[in-house]
Parts: sequence; structure tokens; C-alpha cells
Amino acid sequence: MPKYKLVYFDLRGRAELSRLCFAAAGVVFDDVRVPVTKWLEIKPTTPYGELPYLELDGRRITQSMAISRFLANEFNLFGDSNYERLRIDEVVELVEDFRKGFVNYYREADPSKKVKSLISINMPFLGIFSKILSGNSSGYLVGNKISLGDLALFDVMEFPLDQCETTLDKYQKLREHRNLVQSHQSLQKYLEQRPKTEI
Repeated sequence: MPKYKLVYFDLRGRAELSRLCFAAAGVVFDDVRVPVTKWLEIKPTTPYGELPYLELDGRRITQSMAISRFLANEFNLFGDSNYERLRIDEVVELVEDFRKGFVNYYREADPSKKVKSLISINMPFLGIFSKILSGNSSGYLVGNKISLGDLALFDVMEFPLDQCETTLDKYQKLREHRNLVQSHQSLQKYLEQRPKTEI
């Protein structure tokens, strides 16, 4: 079994999807969490001056989505056919588009408008993800087992739900999907024990 080390800040952030891949697969890895105060000190030791990076048998790989896709391929979280992989990739790209909109939340200076800004970002994407789920009777986004797409959606929804608990009140399919992912046997322990962080 290869030895995996994932290095990132002590945040969910851009490494959490990879952590969820490890957890869903039940694969042990070294979860190195760097304090933000130590970043300038360790930055010169990273491959390209950025985090996260994955160290695998002495080799270092960067770019969070490249790492997550690699792990999904390694751990059978990327579908059972080329078509399923295509659909999973489609979901992952939609999730990334969704995530990009969060920057508007941070740019909004008026605290009273922040949640409203986030809701306006959420609405179209929540409808899209609900539609995808409605087209698959398994409860998962693609196929009949958990995949990178499910983990990506679960991960990206953490932030809007942290800001507004009622985000999914009108989206039954998304609530059911979130419960399905949370109840995944290999993920439960990780989700219960992972450090609580703001992002």
C-alpha cells in the first residue's frame, strides 16, 4: 500500500475534498495541517510555493483538483464506465463554478447583505444539482455508489450551510443526498472526528 501524506493549512478549504476521498475509501493517510502562522516559513519547501500538495512515495503533486481526481481514480470513486466518469467530471466542474461565486460573499461589505448575496449565488446551482439527483434513483449523483461528485457537492455545501442553516429547506433531494453521504459508513468516523474549522 502506498504511503500518502497530504499537506495543507488547518482548514477544510481546498484540501477537504481529498481528505473526504481518503475517508470514503477507508485509506489511512498522514494529514499534515500547517498553522497559517508557519506558512512563510514552510513556503520555500513546497513544490510551487502553494498548498495543498500530496506526497506519494517521495513524489510531490500539487493542484487540489488534480489530487482529488487522482485519489478518486485510485480508490474507485470515479464511476464504473467512461460515461459515468464524464458525468462525475461534469458535476465536479459545476461544483467548482458554484464555489467561485462565494467570492461575492466576501466582497460584500454590508453584513446585512452577505447572506442575501450567498442565496442569490446558491439558487441556480441548487436547482441544477436537484435536477441531476432527480434523474438518478439511487440517491447518488451518478451511478449507484458514492463518487467524487457526491463528495465534491457535500464539501462545497458546508460553507453556505454554515452561513445559513435553512439553505436546503426547499431542496428535499439535496437534503436527502447530504444525509446519504453523511451516513456512508467509511465517512462517519472522519466527519465526527475532524477538526472544526471556519472554512
